[in-house]
Amino acid sequence: MIIYVTGGVRSGKSRFAMEMALQKSKNPVYVATAKVWDDDFAQRIRRHQDERGPDWTSFESEKDLHLLPLAGRVAVIDCVTLWLTNLFFEFEYNIEKTLTAFKAEIDALARIDATLIIISNEIGMGVHAETEAGRKFTDLQGWANQYVASVASEAILMVSGLPLTLKTTKIG
Repeated sequence: MIIYVTGGVRSGKSRFAMEMALQKSKNPVYVATAKVWDDDFAQRIRRHQDERGPDWTSFESEKDLHLLPLAGRVAVIDCVTLWLTNLFFEFEYNIEKTLTAFKAEIDALARIDATLIIISNEIGMGVHAETEAGRKFTDLQGWANQYVASVASEAILMVSGLPLTLKTTKIG
């Protein structure tokens, strides 16, 4: 099962997803998709690590998340934006190749018997990107978010720390 959580920067996405995971499991998994780009980003990563207690199992993976031992687990995948950035660089800013690889990865994750809470940023609601690469990435992010939301059982938009349910699919 995929639960999709999206929203703007500092909207409460990660906190909400982590609380949800702890409600569903006593020992959830946290999958970090980030590369450490600079000192500021390293501090952000450390803050996120400090927020998780000893109950969490953590994995760091920039791609091929479906190869992680997630079966039978509740996992928070944080986040699509950074994961997509890794693929976008790998495929040299080619939107089609990046989106194809991303969709294949989501499809592989969907086949795992696990509860996956996938976090993403909703970046298309902000300022128009100044660069061509930025505009391409904003488009890519929008299409990737639409795909995750389409295969998810639940979709939640976080606004000012409040969850707004966009989609709930009854199972069973």
